[in-house]
This record gives sequence, C-alpha cells and structure tokens, in this order.
Amino acid sequence: QVRRVESGGGLVQPGGSLRLSCATSGSIFFSTNAMGWYRQAPGKQRELVADVTGGGSTNYADSVKGRFTISRDNGKRTVYLQMNSLKPEDTAVYYCNTNPSNEKSWGQGTQVTVSS
Repeated sequence: QVRRVESGGGLVQPGGSLRLSCATSGSIFFSTNAMGWYRQAPGKQRELVADVTGGGSTNYADSVKGRFTISRDNGKRTVYLQMNSLKPEDTAVYYCNTNPSNEKSWGQGTQVTVSS
C-alpha cells in the first residue's frame, strides 16, 4: 500500500519562505512516476500547483510560477516544494501525489498559512 507523508508547513508572514517535503513508501514505481504538489484552500477544489517528471522536467501553475520550485530525490523517494515570496492566497493544505493523482494514496497533507 502506498503511503505519503507531507511535512514542513506552518505559519509564515507574507513574503516569507517554506520548504515542504513528501516522503513516499510502498511504491516501486516512484522513480518513474510524475509527482505533483497539490493544494486545497477552504471552500475551493484541490488544484495542482507543480509537477516533476521522473526525468526531472517541471511544470508550474501560473499562480506560483517564479516563486515555487519542485524537486525530487528518487533515492529517498521524496518530493520537495520550495516556496518563496509567499502570499496570503497561498494559504491551503498542501498534498503530494502522482500526476495524474492516485485517489487511493492521498496523505493527510500539511497546512500552510500565510498571514501577518
């Protein structure tokens, strides 16, 4: 069974930075799967904000382009999201999953709150 554990969230002031981590266990295909970071704000649908292919190619939602950086360490089966210049509208619960997502392997997410 695939298990994902997200960490690194917290409360940060506008303009601040956070680095999220997502460790995956139970997947023998991690190194070849495209992995994504998703977020869900209160009252909104979950959205994909960034993804990285097994080969390291990246894509970003327009709302985070130039501020967020996704990366992966296949040896550690971990995906990272470096978030800089954070804005209040980045406030959400952040999750990682494959892209396309595997509905059976969502983790509990990590809360990011951007507020002064």
